[in-house]
Amino acid sequence: MSNLPSCPKCQSEYTYEDGALLICPMCGNEWTLESEAENNEDIKIIKDANGNVLNDGDTVTVIKDLKVKGSSSVLKQGTRVKSIRLVTGDHDIDCKIDGFGAMKLKSEFVKKV
Repeated sequence: MSNLPSCPKCQSEYTYEDGALLICPMCGNEWTLESEAENNEDIKIIKDANGNVLNDGDTVTVIKDLKVKGSSSVLKQGTRVKSIRLVTGDHDIDCKIDGFGAMKLKSEFVKKV
C-alpha cells in the first residue's frame, strides 16, 4: 500500500491518486503534492532564546531589559508574560503585560517557563 498523506480538509486516510491529483473519497477534496509541500513550508516554527519551541498560550520570561517604544518606561528582565499569542511579522509574539498593556515582543528576547 502506498504512503499517501491524509486529506487536509477532513483528515481522512482513504486518499488515492488520480494522475497528478490526490483525491479524498470522503469529502471530495482534490489537491496536488506540490500544494501539500507549499502548505507545510508556510508553517513557521517560532523558538525562544534557548531554542525551545513556543506555542500559543505559553508563559515566557523576558531575558533582558527592553525599552518600550513611545514611552520612557522599561520592561525589566525577569518580567513574566502569560498567555502569549504567536503572530507573523517582525515581532513574533502578541501579549498583554500587567502595568504595560498590549505589547508585541520578539521571540529572541524571551525564554519559555
